[in-house]
Amino acid sequence: MRGLARKYGLRWALGLALTLAALLYLMGVWSSHAIARQDTIVADLRMRLERPVPDPRIVIVDIDAKSLGEVGRFPWSRNTMARLVDQLVGHYGAATVGFDIAFPEPDTSSGYAVLERLAGAELRDVPGMRRRLDALRPALDYDGQFARALAGRPVVLGYNLSPGLTRGVLPPPPFTAASLGGRELLAYEADGYEANIAPLQQAARGAGSFTVVQDADGVVRSSSLLQRIGDGYYPSLALATAAVYLKATSIAPVFEDDAMMQSEAQLESGGAKAIRIAGPGVERSIPAGYGLLTVVQYHGSGGPQGGSFRYVSASDVLAGRVAPQVLRGAIVLVGTTAPGLVDLRATPVSSAYPGVEVHANVIKSILDGRFKTRSQYAFPIEVLQVLAVGTLLALLLPALSPLAAVLAAGAAFALVAGINMAMYFVEDTVLDMVICLLLVALLFVLNLGWGYFFEFRKGRALVSRFGEYVAPELVAQMAENPHAYDMEGESRDLSVMFVDVRGFTTISEGLPPKELREYINLYLTAMSEDIRSSHQGTLDKYIGDAVMAFWGAPVAFADHASRAVATALLMQASAARLDEAFRARGWPPLKIGIGVNSGLMHVGDMGSAIRRAYTVMGDAVNLGARLEGITKVYGVGIAVGEATRLAAPEFAYRELDRVRVKGKNEPVAIFEPLGRPAELDAGLLDELRTWDAALALVRARDWDGAQRRIAALHDALADDHPRRGLYALYLQRIARWRAEPPGVDWDGVTTFETK
Repeated sequence: MRGLARKYGLRWALGLALTLAALLYLMGVWSSHAIARQDTIVADLRMRLERPVPDPRIVIVDIDAKSLGEVGRFPWSRNTMARLVDQLVGHYGAATVGFDIAFPEPDTSSGYAVLERLAGAELRDVPGMRRRLDALRPALDYDGQFARALAGRPVVLGYNLSPGLTRGVLPPPPFTAASLGGRELLAYEADGYEANIAPLQQAARGAGSFTVVQDADGVVRSSSLLQRIGDGYYPSLALATAAVYLKATSIAPVFEDDAMMQSEAQLESGGAKAIRIAGPGVERSIPAGYGLLTVVQYHGSGGPQGGSFRYVSASDVLAGRVAPQVLRGAIVLVGTTAPGLVDLRATPVSSAYPGVEVHANVIKSILDGRFKTRSQYAFPIEVLQVLAVGTLLALLLPALSPLAAVLAAGAAFALVAGINMAMYFVEDTVLDMVICLLLVALLFVLNLGWGYFFEFRKGRALVSRFGEYVAPELVAQMAENPHAYDMEGESRDLSVMFVDVRGFTTISEGLPPKELREYINLYLTAMSEDIRSSHQGTLDKYIGDAVMAFWGAPVAFADHASRAVATALLMQASAARLDEAFRARGWPPLKIGIGVNSGLMHVGDMGSAIRRAYTVMGDAVNLGARLEGITKVYGVGIAVGEATRLAAPEFAYRELDRVRVKGKNEPVAIFEPLGRPAELDAGLLDELRTWDAALALVRARDWDGAQRRIAALHDALADDHPRRGLYALYLQRIARWRAEPPGVDWDGVTTFETK
């Protein structure tokens, strides 16, 4: 643990500091307009994910372009509005009608006022003029017709809050400041209004404000539940319409009983925790936010195609063309979407959203009793998210690889977003998640940047040094996690290879310097490519014309022996191709010998203070070097130790001998790999079986039987066949053993006194 603290301590401290800063933001110790703005954007995006569900309880009667074409330009005369109310309530049986329209001035379109003026002036002497005018009054009094249509019916008129202007009359407020008993209730306070003329307002069941609340960016996200005008508190159009529909008899604020809550929490929400509408057998509690606002929960993109509310053309209602079941028992909101009437609002779901549908969404929430609010659990959940996610990532990310860090940060990001969405759609609880997501991003960037600026150079230097030895593919693998590799000495089970050119002294004497350089460069390049690229070996060094390589470090391979043997066979094939090319150029032939051995070796950065190299050492390495030299004795291209043969059993081998090399007392079996059995022809496999039997006869001192079999193998091959040399060697040995029989303690091992 102390080592981890030393390695990651500073990054842990910085990560926990970021977590603390996020917690302080949630607690209000510091604020950020940018973060708050991002939370607003996220809230808008989240709302757009709501799938619209048609609500047949609410229908919008639309004064649309079709209506204007059939009825005439707007505003329509009040007798037309009277006819509309008669159709909606009297004919179709709508439960409640709310007008998203105000009627602040008398309707003079009938001409009655002109006739009355003429009757009192120019036409006062016309016989019966006054009597006839009085008889026409009911038919030409459009306001009176509209008032009679409203009387006794569940119709709510709308009005607009207009600073500095007072027109029309307001209905009695549900309650006044004086009725609150000294309690504080903060609400939007208007110093003016444009309401309906007295006859209409007195006839209607109620009225409500249709003024919308725009945020600083001009987007409508909230709606006032109540506004204060003078001493009274007046409902919004949505609240008033819902109250009439529910047959509520009272609208009142709900306060906490706790005095501390009154002084602190209530002031945050305008002094009340909710607005209650109640009546016989009905009660609805609407959560109240700051200033007695409620969040508008939008459903769909708005308009006739939005999918949430049924739109009916006002002209179809007037003409009786609407199916009765559409309007019967419904809440009807009368509004307009016609171009030029300017009742389109910018909302989170659309930049041109019908204003009347804003009220429809609030009514729907009231009827359903579902509001998106910051419940009492919101703040604890946000704190828990930041604390858990921040602490976990702050401690975990420094120890992860880049890929693992990306996955961990992505998982944390998805978890926070998932919790937020679940709380929003399932529990109707609004959480601010941007600060937590920002914390995840900052912790990830911190560790990514730290790894790049402080540790990348160290890792790059390490990988750069290894790049001198290993294949590019391994360098890329090491670069992904440079901490997993170092040049410190250690002991590993590896495979080592030594390669040498046969007769190089003669070659060097027979070629001019420039051609010799090209000769050796072509040879070393081909051998190095086979070692590094084909089987991802580590190129140790060049020793004149000799090459040293090993497998299993710095990147560990469980099949290092198989890679080494496969590489040796490939190098012999590459040498054969070079030999043909060299002969074609008149250069000396190229023959190489390869020794491969496997076992425990010491690997690491070794050398002096002046020069160091990443290399291997040990008895197993020395044996590999001896095996390369032994290939000349047995006339083979490759010789491997017994440990290599056992670790790479997928190849076919020809046993060469059991030898005791200089510097070692224990004998070892040595073998020549020939390839994979499936790649060898049947004749060679038969030859191997005959050879194994002959070698067993040699060790049993059956000189006659051994000579007979080996001679047959020897004579079956052409004079220049590479395998003929081994058979010739053993025929010579048998002749010597006949002449000078070995002693009784002879174990069949050949001892080499030179390297």
